[in-house]
Amino acid sequence: MEEILEKTLLFDFYGELLTDHQRAFYEDVVFNDMSLSEAAEVYGITRQGAHDLLRRCDRMLEGYEARLHLVSRFSNLRRITREMGALLDSGDTGSGTFEALKGKYSELLAEI
Repeated sequence: MEEILEKTLLFDFYGELLTDHQRAFYEDVVFNDMSLSEAAEVYGITRQGAHDLLRRCDRMLEGYEARLHLVSRFSNLRRITREMGALLDSGDTGSGTFEALKGKYSELLAEI
């Protein structure tokens, strides 16, 4: 499950950087559960070619993330905003909550 989530996030952020052919193939195999044999037949390539294309797309998406870090920044921002929301929902209006929120806000600003 974790792998599918990671592939989904990478594709959401960087999928437009793939060619139309790569993008369609990747969607079919990863998201539409098409087997490599089925994809090979549909796209007119060998099964080994389908496997290579899938690996190439994965490496390209991972390479973009290694250089740009958009997915990791997004994940960190989501985590911080969830933590801030939990602090606000706690109902504690004391100075401890304010200081915690201030710290999370500073952490959030540092990520941007």
